[in-house]
Amino acid sequence: MELLDPLDAIFLALESREHPMHVGGLYLFETPCDTDEFVQELYSGYLAATDVRSRFRRRLHREWGGFSLRAWSHADEVDLGYHVRRSGLPAPGGTAELLDLVARLHGQLLDRHRPLWETRLIEGLGGKRFAMYSKIHHALFDGVTGQQLATRSFTTDPLDSGLYPAWTLGAPQRGDDTPHRSARVGLRGLPRLAASVPNELNKGLSVLRAVTDGRLTLPMTAPRTVFNVPIGGAREIAIGSLSLDRIDAVRRATGTTVNDIVLAISAGALRTYLLERQALPNRPLVAMVPMNMRTPAEAETEGNLVAALLANLATDVADPVRRLSAISASMQSGKQVFGGLSRRQAQALSLLLLAPAGLDLVPGLPHGPRVPFNVTISNVPGHRKARYLRGARLEHWYPLSIPFDGQGVNITVAGNGDSIDIGVVGCRRAAPNLARLVMAMDDSLTDLEFATR
Repeated sequence: MELLDPLDAIFLALESREHPMHVGGLYLFETPCDTDEFVQELYSGYLAATDVRSRFRRRLHREWGGFSLRAWSHADEVDLGYHVRRSGLPAPGGTAELLDLVARLHGQLLDRHRPLWETRLIEGLGGKRFAMYSKIHHALFDGVTGQQLATRSFTTDPLDSGLYPAWTLGAPQRGDDTPHRSARVGLRGLPRLAASVPNELNKGLSVLRAVTDGRLTLPMTAPRTVFNVPIGGAREIAIGSLSLDRIDAVRRATGTTVNDIVLAISAGALRTYLLERQALPNRPLVAMVPMNMRTPAEAETEGNLVAALLANLATDVADPVRRLSAISASMQSGKQVFGGLSRRQAQALSLLLLAPAGLDLVPGLPHGPRVPFNVTISNVPGHRKARYLRGARLEHWYPLSIPFDGQGVNITVAGNGDSIDIGVVGCRRAAPNLARLVMAMDDSLTDLEFATR
């Protein structure tokens, strides 16, 4: 039995029928041979991969010695026939049919009596194409870890016929396992703890100064939008891709970062989407931006090592370059504040910033006018080399994440070769026609290109 880390426990505690707390990915492949035979052999190979490692055996344990306890236990046997499945699309088997199926799967809770992950092979796309949809509970992995694991389960060699299911891959070597251990202070550690108190107080004062001088975007400053309402369990999904060369050209012209430009593209698209509905607020939207807290030495450390920064999206600014500049300044200020904190302090500050959103998920509490942020926007580092699965080329990887109650849209992008793949997940009722939002992201990048030539 293994006690839950605090952040893992929060992801589990906030989950309900309307708010599944898993992250996922939609992978599109092109096979080098007959698709039906290829998928059948792939499926059989997955079912035979029974050496399931510890993290993929985790399930929630609620009781020990007659006491209620939230901890992980580990399944002795994993029923791969349940966790790995095949599905076929109805004709004509296009993008609409694929996204309809994946939206339904993404809105369904994982079974807490079993390990908290599932993979599904999807056929019927036509030609030599098939898809894979995977989801795993956020209490097990964050987006960065999930992407790294997915990358390792594929290969850069199109002639490699090996099979490397994610649930069989050993954890990468790392020198420090400290992030996954609970903090323990022994008697010998008390002098060091006492000596650190002045430094901790100085860091706390620096955060307070950042709040008072306006360098840190705060919760409760976001305007209410059509997204910021109680959401249901039905999901809508939209996908798309953008060229990294186009983004890099804007980056060079403006001196900003790829992440700044992703936020600016998203902000321009949100502005267009809301303007078309005559629902754009006068005040700028605020995005919650997850930040990877791993040091270079911990690049492949598993679990959840993220903090959350709130960014001003400047959606009240019509000029795309001025909007990008405002977003970049907001991100730089936030990073300066977080950069002066330890990892635990940064995570604690993140929880404080996000606490108002969590109140809407507590049963029995009325929904108030709380809008700590409007939308979640994540940029997951990707891979630059082509990836293959037994010779089938990975064409796209669309990351799919979590909309929250009161924040009904999540935009996540991931690097894939020479492009970034976009996955937008929203409440089907609160955020209809998300395909228009993805189309507007391409238009928003075009506006930035034109304005920076």
